[in-house]
Amino acid sequence: MVVVGGGLAGIAAALECAKAGARVTLVEVRPRLGGAAYSFERDGLALDNGQHVFLRCCANYRALLARLGSEGGVRVQPRLEIPVLRPGEQPLLLRRGNLPAPLHLAGALLRYRALSRRERARAALAARALAKLDPDEEALERETFGSWLERHGQSAHGVAALWDLVALPTLNLPAAQASLALSAFVFRVGLLERADAADIGFHRAPLSAIVGGPALAALQGGGVEVRLGWRARGVVRAGAGLEVHGAEGEEELGADAVVLAVPHLRAAGLLDRLNGAAEPARGARALASSPIVNLHVLYDRPVCEWSFAAGVDTPVQYLFDRSEGGGAPRGMQYLAVSLSGADEEMRLSSDALRERYLPALAQLLPRARGARVESFLVTREHAATFRALPGTRALRPPPRTAVPGLVLAGAWTATGWPATLEGAVISGLAGAREALAALR
Repeated sequence: MVVVGGGLAGIAAALECAKAGARVTLVEVRPRLGGAAYSFERDGLALDNGQHVFLRCCANYRALLARLGSEGGVRVQPRLEIPVLRPGEQPLLLRRGNLPAPLHLAGALLRYRALSRRERARAALAARALAKLDPDEEALERETFGSWLERHGQSAHGVAALWDLVALPTLNLPAAQASLALSAFVFRVGLLERADAADIGFHRAPLSAIVGGPALAALQGGGVEVRLGWRARGVVRAGAGLEVHGAEGEEELGADAVVLAVPHLRAAGLLDRLNGAAEPARGARALASSPIVNLHVLYDRPVCEWSFAAGVDTPVQYLFDRSEGGGAPRGMQYLAVSLSGADEEMRLSSDALRERYLPALAQLLPRARGARVESFLVTREHAATFRALPGTRALRPPPRTAVPGLVLAGAWTATGWPATLEGAVISGLAGAREALAALR
């Protein structure tokens, strides 16, 4: 068996298949594992490519970390707590209570002064209506979350100050653009069904130390042959099986089953030469992409007391204190600003982003006004996730294809989840089940 792709989906698939006794080769074009969850060094700091958080309800991702022996590199909040910063205002705290879901959020909403009393009352009614939606209902795939919220009395300010706090980081789109079906799923699973589901998990160590390095050790220890820097050029039929073709001079890899665990546009290109794979290739090409931009700011002194915080009425969406994990020099503070659905920010230069976001941070963090910025770096993921627009469900293929032995995996496939760490692992496990069935 061959697994193409060393991201979370490929790692999960390869581990599961090897555990079942299959002979597995995993190929990855990069010189490392982890896919989009990776770190790199710049200006003496260990920078994550993005601030990948997860929730307590992400059971499959957390189980994978346990399998890799990486649990010590993450922490999960004992209780959902989101500091909310606004320019010129005292910080607010969105914190769940002890009541069962969905009443566990009632107190937080009642005290949430970023909304007017009328907006809070209407938000409570909208949350009640949202809890009754079935994410699998076809009609929800034809509407945006923003239009549904407007029909349910939510003002533009209310959407930006409350609903987008969840929609942006989980869907990588604002509510105005996001699929109502995927939005209903996120709010239902993450916030409305279980009181503790949305407790936030953070990576304390760099991502490469939590995912990439431990995954390589676990795969090799489980008998998987890992080939890094190996670029797959295509998948073709070969007798009763399949072949994965690499770069010129590389041997073809024959297999009874192939798990294609790569991003959607890459998958479309690899499927082009394979008869019977036209439908998933078309769906993959039709899926749009959504970018994420991260700003990495090193201050000469501590300026933020929070380990992470959300921004309202500011261009700053979420900020994270990465001083310890990133290796900031003693006495300095390294903040990472995560910008999801960052179409506009992708078009701005680093200088333009600096001119916009340093003053915005100073408005939120008074101590930043007198601090010196030692370093300001920008990282961009042009196609960080598939774009969670209405109609995407029909474009996301199941793991099994019409080609015997060919299996698809990746957060873009039909997991029911948006493009998250959890969705990627779920897809890898589903792909492993299909691949093992094909071998049998």
